[in-house]
Parts: sequence; C-alpha cells; structure tokens
Amino acid sequence: MINYPIKRKVQVKTTNYANLGMTLESDIEASNTYYLNHGIAVIHKKPTPVQVVSVSYPARNKAKITEAYYKTPSTTDFNGVFKGYYIDFDAKETNSKTSMPLKNVHPHQIDHLKSVAKQQGISFLIVHFKAYNEYYLLPANVLFEYWDTSHEEKGRKSIPYETFQSRAFLIPFGYQPRLDYLKVVERTLL
Repeated sequence: MINYPIKRKVQVKTTNYANLGMTLESDIEASNTYYLNHGIAVIHKKPTPVQVVSVSYPARNKAKITEAYYKTPSTTDFNGVFKGYYIDFDAKETNSKTSMPLKNVHPHQIDHLKSVAKQQGISFLIVHFKAYNEYYLLPANVLFEYWDTSHEEKGRKSIPYETFQSRAFLIPFGYQPRLDYLKVVERTLL
C-alpha cells in the first residue's frame, strides 16, 4: 500500500513591506530632514537628558557607557520653527482600534504643551493608529479637553477614534516627505 500525501490548501500570507523597519519617530525625522534640506522648516528631535555615571575603557579609543540615568523627564519629542512660528509636538502610537489611551501622555508633557500654547506657540500630537495605518495631527486644545476631564470621577481615560476622525487632521503618508505634517499645520493651525 502506498500512502500519498493529503493535498491541503496552502494559505499564502501577504506582507506589506512599506514601513519595514520604520517607526513613527523615524518617519517624522525623515520628514524633518526633507523640510530642512528644502528650506521649509527647522525642526529637530530633542535629545533625552541623561546623566552618565560610569564609563568603561576597554581600549583607549573604545569608551563604553556602562551606567546612566535620566536626569529629568523629557518634555516632548520634537520642536522647531516653521514660517516664523514655534512648533512643539510629541509622537504617539496606539494599537487600539477604538481610542488612544491618555496614559500614553505624561502629566509633564501636558504641562509643557500648555506652556507652549500659552506663549502662542503651535503645539499638537501626531498619533499613529497602527490598526488602520492612519496618522493624525491632534491639536493641543482637543488633547487638553480630554486630559482635563479625564481626572473627573467619571472622566474618560482615552480619546475616541471618532474624535480623531472629526476633530483631528489626517496626515498623508508619502515618499518625500514621508509624513507631510507641516502641510496640515499650515492648512489648519496657522
């Protein structure tokens, strides 16, 4: 008797390689490089303040940091100047299909964004909904509304996806720049 293998349907998975190895922050940094190189804006990622405690010197030219601590909590990820306006914003990602949890934003970041807004600077979040591969520019005033009510007894602890669709602005994803968020800023916030 000969046993023939059973024919089974093979499921072929398709993979989207469009963002392979890219993160939201690196997409923004690529966009910022494009803006800088084309004289559109000067916006940079802020370095995280770190206190170096211990360094190992295995060889004269190969120093290696072995222990370090964050000095202070960083404020937001990016800041700079666009058309004479100070811009300050943070980048957030969420896997949720229904909302962006407010726990993704820290109290010191809210305080910082409120200070920027008080000085007439432009402040916002760029939020990536991974489930939909959509990028939104959320104006700071909308963020503040949800943040301020989240501390009430029955306050919501997230910003619904529907709010992003109705009160935030979709940022197109492209090649040059990858995330043209300044076009959205110019159209909606200036």
